[in-house]
Amino acid sequence: MADDDFANAEVYSFETRAIRAGQPHDPSSGAVVTPISMATTFAQLEVGQHRGFEYGRTGNPTRAALEAQMASLEGAAHGLAFASGMSATDAVLRQLRPGDHLVLGDDAYGGTFRLISKVLAPMGIEWSAADLTDPDALAAAWQPNTKMVWVETPTNPLLNVVDIAASAEVAHGHGGLLVVDNTFATPYLQQPLALGADVVVHSTTKYAGGHSDVVGGFVATNGDQQAADLAFLQNGVGAVPSPFDAYLTSRGLKTLAVRMDRQCANAKAVVELLQGHTAVDRVLYPGLSEHPGHVVAVKQMSDFGAMVSFTVAAGQAAAMRLAAATTVFTLAESLGAVESLIEHPGAMTHLSAAGSPLEVPDNLIRLSVGIEGVDDIVTDLERALDSL
Repeated sequence: MADDDFANAEVYSFETRAIRAGQPHDPSSGAVVTPISMATTFAQLEVGQHRGFEYGRTGNPTRAALEAQMASLEGAAHGLAFASGMSATDAVLRQLRPGDHLVLGDDAYGGTFRLISKVLAPMGIEWSAADLTDPDALAAAWQPNTKMVWVETPTNPLLNVVDIAASAEVAHGHGGLLVVDNTFATPYLQQPLALGADVVVHSTTKYAGGHSDVVGGFVATNGDQQAADLAFLQNGVGAVPSPFDAYLTSRGLKTLAVRMDRQCANAKAVVELLQGHTAVDRVLYPGLSEHPGHVVAVKQMSDFGAMVSFTVAAGQAAAMRLAAATTVFTLAESLGAVESLIEHPGAMTHLSAAGSPLEVPDNLIRLSVGIEGVDDIVTDLERALDSL
């Protein structure tokens, strides 16, 4: 059986495709792990006739294996790997032209906001922020020149939930594109293309890689022309992952399902602690029945993820102290890997949003719950909360 056959979602489970899709056995040795091809150029049979690869920026066998693997997991006809989540985001946003308008959620990753407001806006791209948890708010934000809606769900860092199908209905009804950043949910928990999204974006640095040792990005789509346009940019701009980075990301994907199962379970235990602690003002987690997006999360996600945010009752200074008081939770940016991380978004990942419509509360803490022993995680966080 050809390994490409394992991409078929109608036949094989997510877990099997994560391990086998796009991962051919080495024909020369039979190695079960896809080799890391470090070549920058490839011999041609005749002028202009090659075996699928000609130059390392344009294409690479290790990168191609990753692209096939992750495209299968997203249920996509096309997948493109990039050097970072931001370069993947940039490639998608380059589909806009000066004078075009973009609707961005009012709770979005600070890096996405920075790229749009500080880099693209001076080049003539117009944008506005809206509460995308409300389809009517999206419709009200639509302008004659609106071409794209950028959705995160769950959002970073407030963990709001956006109805992908409802957003797609609004966007498509106005002739626009719906882009979904699926980094927090991962394709294991959520399938945006199946819900009507046109393009899916990932920072594979996070859950896909899963080990805090590789930076990368990914774009998935079923649109042939969109894929062709993105591939042109991927090659023309050159923000591509190295073969070794592609290998590390691919290796991480193989354990995505088992990691997410453990992380989701650990996150639920953390949420239970937070709900009962007097130092906590409010817990933000889609798995809670009182969460405003809970019903939508149940509809479009298979579990609620391993990101947990909460506000500290005593305010900003106490939140800062808490972020530095844990031992198992490491004070660091990023998320989605095997180790548990804690951060203060307002002073770290979302500092660039200060003073904007996307500014986050100054007493907000964001947790990325890892796969350590659940008792160790809960005890560590409880001790830190008790110290406030």
